[in-house]
Amino acid sequence: MWSFFSKLFGSDTAIEKTIDTVSNGLDKLYYSDEEKAEDAMKDRSEARQMIVQWMAATSGQNLARRLIALSIVGVWLGMYICASAGSMIAVWVGEPDKWIETSKLLFEFANGLNDAVMLIIAFYFCAPYMGDLTKGVLSRWGDKK
Repeated sequence: MWSFFSKLFGSDTAIEKTIDTVSNGLDKLYYSDEEKAEDAMKDRSEARQMIVQWMAATSGQNLARRLIALSIVGVWLGMYICASAGSMIAVWVGEPDKWIETSKLLFEFANGLNDAVMLIIAFYFCAPYMGDLTKGVLSRWGDKK
């Protein structure tokens, strides 16, 4: 029987190549959980490496990046501190309505910056987990629209 196939395909190695090609094709049709896990691990590793490479390539901009981050976080924190102080002062003044209204406005402005500030803090303190954090923040921004 093999002689018939060898005459048909030319040689025994041609038959073996055909069998190998078919079996490899069938193997690639099924994407196992182990292969998915390996691919996910590889993707995370590549993403981390890209962040490290980007940080190295833009190392001259570190000072500017930190200054911008500190400015945004400082404004956000200042709004929360002023709003909290205004709420406490409102208890002790003759016309508390103005203080309370001002505090409410500051709290609203600060809450509008929460997601951006959390991304900045995550960038500096949780860089290996930025992918997961960014997905969460972007989905929250999508929900707000």
